[in-house]
Amino acid sequence: MSETVCVLGAGSFGTALAKLLAEGGHAVRLYARDPEVARAIVEDHKHPRRLPGVRLPTGLRALTDVKAAVEGAGLVVSSVPTVAVRAVWSEAAPALKDGAYVMSATKGIENGSLKPVSEILKDSLPASVHPRLCYLSGPSFAQEMARRLPTAVTIAADDEKSAAHVQGIISTDYFRAYTTTDVIGVELGGALKNVVAIAAGASDGLGFGHNTLAALITRGLAEMTRLATKMGARPLTMSGLAGMGDLVLTCTGALSRNRSVGLALGQGKKLEAVLKELGQVAEGVNTARSVYDLMKREQVDMPIAAAVYRLCFEGADPREEVFGLMGRKLKAED
Repeated sequence: MSETVCVLGAGSFGTALAKLLAEGGHAVRLYARDPEVARAIVEDHKHPRRLPGVRLPTGLRALTDVKAAVEGAGLVVSSVPTVAVRAVWSEAAPALKDGAYVMSATKGIENGSLKPVSEILKDSLPASVHPRLCYLSGPSFAQEMARRLPTAVTIAADDEKSAAHVQGIISTDYFRAYTTTDVIGVELGGALKNVVAIAAGASDGLGFGHNTLAALITRGLAEMTRLATKMGARPLTMSGLAGMGDLVLTCTGALSRNRSVGLALGQGKKLEAVLKELGQVAEGVNTARSVYDLMKREQVDMPIAAAVYRLCFEGADPREEVFGLMGRKLKAED
């Protein structure tokens, strides 16, 4: 089944998704804000700053006009940072054709409103579109997807038929999508794991070992599950691709931007310098602020998330934070 697809956002992940969809036989337009990025994709068949060594399909179009990119597309994939979702969709929404499906590939929670991307999109799009909103999450490094390495993800939607429709469009012989109706669970899993990944990176930056990393991942998952279930998620979702799967990848993989931020913080670098050097969005930093506010609002105990917040925004010493976690009052495992 061939479809006209628009991908909003020419970062690493958006470009990898555009490549995947184009190679799957779909007519793909990729919206890029930067004219040089759009030119390089069309003329040189490569991204000038992302996905090194990856050749992009010759049929992949890149446009700098968001309305032209969206117009007529049967599926629009939203792959912009959380902080940009409202602004991009304020331009894109009027061009969305009747009956089009929208799939978000953004993993974050909005600062201030504390809304997941599903609620931001529902604020930004007419109610008639809401049944066709879907959300992709799971362990999926862009570089590995672009190299056609086997990958499995989850697509969530309130409407099961919508999830199945998008599943059929996006799945290939190396990219397998599962479906679920647990939208909040999939979204929170994708957002919260980035915060734990910063903690995992800081542990590695401090020179701690596998024991410490395993403890952070496991107890991080407990925190994720605690908050997600309080907000209506199914507990088993946190054991799946959008929870444990993405958590393990992001906490241990060298390609993880959030782990890289934590690694540098653990080595004593300042956050501003780390983010400038990274040159890309690390969603976990902004999400750490949102999660800190959410845990207070929902009255959920999340000591690892609180430590990451202090590390990012209060200049806390990473070594002291780790030993502060170890020295808390003893209790039963939950």
